[in-house]
Amino acid sequence: MTTATLEARRPEPTQVIALREARGSAPAPLTTLCSSCHLKDICLPCGLTGNEVERLDGLQFARRKVKAGQTLYRQGDAFHYIYAVRSGTFKSSLMLPDGREQVTGFHMAGELMGLDGLAQGHHASSATALEDAEICSIPYAQLAELSSASMNLQMVVSRLMSREIVREHNLMVLLGSMNAEERLAAFLLNISQRMKARGYSPHEFHLRMTRAEIGSYLGMKLETVSRTFSAFQQQGLLEVDKRHIRILDLAGLTRAFELRVQ
Repeated sequence: MTTATLEARRPEPTQVIALREARGSAPAPLTTLCSSCHLKDICLPCGLTGNEVERLDGLQFARRKVKAGQTLYRQGDAFHYIYAVRSGTFKSSLMLPDGREQVTGFHMAGELMGLDGLAQGHHASSATALEDAEICSIPYAQLAELSSASMNLQMVVSRLMSREIVREHNLMVLLGSMNAEERLAAFLLNISQRMKARGYSPHEFHLRMTRAEIGSYLGMKLETVSRTFSAFQQQGLLEVDKRHIRILDLAGLTRAFELRVQ
């Protein structure tokens, strides 16, 4: 067989890449530094001194992309990492005994996921990307070792765990004491506040979750979610175009929530 024939049969580089992607082989993880991250003021380094952030840099967290619909970890998986969201949105969910999915939270850039694995050594929920996203994988054993030498870092980790407890508490309040309009108002106000903290408009944003997922999180039927969005539009509080939300009356939406919780 001639050299020319061998060359003709050799696959092009694009073919090789396509084959690798089809087999699901992940790209090599990238390293990132907390000190240079654009989310450092709302993520793990928040409140730490320069020297402490440098110690975090020494861990060289792996960074990788997660495609929309891909599960980052599943309920029951062994716990080794906590995950910082660099971009995109995730949902956390539980699989109920009857096979239904119960959404328990939504996570945006700068927030941590996976802390539910601390108690039993395995994850109590699953995390799924709602859009193309990117995360930092933080080895918990290394983080715990580092925090043992830093009181500030211990406080930061404790504060992050406390934030999870507060989130669970807020969900219990939503499901236990509010009607449909109050639940959806509270949800939209929470998204608005989180968008503002990231430098985005608190009045106009695109929801990455479906109405069915919102309903699962808020304990509402899909029809009730849709009807409540329509009610808010009729009241002049919102403009809704599929998943795109424009809050026309932030004070009015706040009153719809605060009248119940005061």
